Amino acid sequence: MTRSLAFAASAALVASALAVAGYGSSAGLTSLLILIPLGVATVLAAHAIVATRARIGGLRRQFALLAAVAAAQLALAVGVFVQLMFVSGHDAFFTALLAGYSGALGLWAGRLLGRRALADVDALRTTLEAVGQGRRDVRTNLAGRDELARLGADVDAMVATLGAEERARRGLIAAVSHDLRTPLTSVRLLVDAIDEDLVTDPEMRRAYLERISTNVHALSALIDDLFELSRLESGDIRWEMERVMLDELVQETIDAMRPHAQAGAVAVHAELAPRLTAARANPEQIQRVLFNLIQNAIRHTPADGSVVVRAVPASEDAIEIEVADSGPGIVGDERDRVFEPFFQGGERGSRSNGGAGLGLAISRAIIEAHGGRIWLADAERGTSVRFRLPCET
Repeated sequence: MTRSLAFAASAALVASALAVAGYGSSAGLTSLLILIPLGVATVLAAHAIVATRARIGGLRRQFALLAAVAAAQLALAVGVFVQLMFVSGHDAFFTALLAGYSGALGLWAGRLLGRRALADVDALRTTLEAVGQGRRDVRTNLAGRDELARLGADVDAMVATLGAEERARRGLIAAVSHDLRTPLTSVRLLVDAIDEDLVTDPEMRRAYLERISTNVHALSALIDDLFELSRLESGDIRWEMERVMLDELVQETIDAMRPHAQAGAVAVHAELAPRLTAARANPEQIQRVLFNLIQNAIRHTPADGSVVVRAVPASEDAIEIEVADSGPGIVGDERDRVFEPFFQGGERGSRSNGGAGLGLAISRAIIEAHGGRIWLADAERGTSVRFRLPCET
């Protein structure tokens, strides 16, 4: 309140100074004696309204009370000035008439603007109520560039994000259910066959047990990947970072993957920039990303195709790695979703390859945990996945 009183007093002093300049010190003193009490009374009334907002009710009532305070101040000020400074009743009448007309227009304009603003507030409230009730198809649709319009745009973006996240969650649940149900169903059928003595041959029982073991290991790996992805995305995992020579790491990974590539008649080789700067990373986790990317590339490259792993400086403080293959590539409408958990799309994403669709999601989480980024780059042929890591400082 102190600042408000100081503002009212400063405004009264400025007005009185103008009166002194125009009509002398007597007029200035009279103006000051009139304006200071009016200003103090208006400030006290305004602060009382603000302090009792909860009891007053909605914004419309609050604005109406403030408008009434402003109108009362104007009427009182005009009345006092007319009484003290005007001799002619004719001049007093027209001064009061002009002040009343100007005040009425000001109140009307304020009411018009207030109605528009409050309509926007109602739109925001209605939208948020609908969102709270579970709807995700609602929008505020507020136009303009003022604060309420920007708030409406933020609300619309939030609702769209919530809708996308819920769709992704439903898709994730469906995908997890599918990938859990398939091996569980197989295990159940195999166990029932053994339990009901439908399989009596020892060799056949051993084969059934091996298939059960395979499915159990698949379930275990899936659950481990889900748990790790959850911890990565929540930031619960921390690794020891060290100086990593990426050229050595890339070559070591390619050598480890070469038998797998040769089995599919796919050529794998590296193209490494000379004097490559070391990265600041965890070598085991970066090698895991490389394994995921190279394995995906080999899996989706036809016989006699090739996979190339490139490493080049991206800038003074970053290194870029690319894994490119000569396979069929990824269609346009699937490119933005390849890093989503369990996403399986088109020919490359067929579940017949045995993958659950978590490799790229985990790779993205690992790279982002290192302070880098991973993306699907444009390629004239096949698929190109690139990721960037910070250099060792």
